[in-house]
Amino acid sequence: FCVALLSLPMSGVMASSETYRQLDLFADVLEQVRAKYVRPVPDAELMEAAIDGMLASLDPHSGYMNPKDFRDMQVQTRGEFSGLGIEVTMENGLVKVVAPIDGTPADRAGIKSGDFITAIDGAQVMGMKLQDAIERMRGPVNTSVTVTMARPGVEKPFDITLTRAPVKVQSVRWRKEGDVGYIRITSFTEQTEEGLLKAIDELKREIGPSIKGFVLDLRNNPGGLLDQAIAVSDAFLDQGEIVSTRGRYASDIQRYNAREGDATGGLPLIVLINGGSASASEIVAGALQDHKRALLLGTKSFGKGSVQTVIPLQNGLQGALRLTTA
Repeated sequence: FCVALLSLPMSGVMASSETYRQLDLFADVLEQVRAKYVRPVPDAELMEAAIDGMLASLDPHSGYMNPKDFRDMQVQTRGEFSGLGIEVTMENGLVKVVAPIDGTPADRAGIKSGDFITAIDGAQVMGMKLQDAIERMRGPVNTSVTVTMARPGVEKPFDITLTRAPVKVQSVRWRKEGDVGYIRITSFTEQTEEGLLKAIDELKREIGPSIKGFVLDLRNNPGGLLDQAIAVSDAFLDQGEIVSTRGRYASDIQRYNAREGDATGGLPLIVLINGGSASASEIVAGALQDHKRALLLGTKSFGKGSVQTVIPLQNGLQGALRLTTA
């Protein structure tokens, strides 16, 4: 999804008398449910469901995020959080380490791919949801957490105490494939442009003058920040329009153009897409295809051409509104 993180002023449009009549109707329905429904339902649950219903009626991409969902989305789009730096999955009821992130507390402590986390600060992981385990490992910078590890080939579990630190989520990964540079972008976060330029530089240095070109893999990339999609497109383009957005009013039209300078020096480029490539991914793929800068390979992409603005509610204390605005 394309997300523009903005805080918008309240609309100056005054509610009509008809709007007030509809609000009275809503209040009547709410009171009937509170008084007569077969079981008690908390007011907050009813209100959240009402808000969800209103936004769901608009389009599939507008919605309400409660405070926890809003915090999770901020972590996702910021691409940075405070924690241990472990990519994890759940296997047989335990948290399994996929890989430690380079330069993080987990990496420095010697945690390895394939290790299992059996307890966090003494709380057994068995029966815990993966997200709950992740939240226990995250926390303020410079605070400590003790994880109990089970390592294949090591007879007994052992404890490791780590100090939480800022961790950057790697949305860009790369490797050389012979004389071709392969770059995978998993989502468009605040770290993506920086990661892409680093990938291009390192691959050019590693492969050397014999480099033939690049493969940009956007398969199953659901999108992310609009400005990062523009920046990624711009990295490969010298000129031309990347994308334009249109909103409710004529004044909302915005056009984004490429600046001079191709980070690859004009080397050939192939972009991989599939049915899971959506929104920001489609902006990049479409711009590079339209300007004949890249060859697209794969299958038909998802098909999402809308921009959502995230509007914090009461400074984020009551979550946020994700609203299609362009």
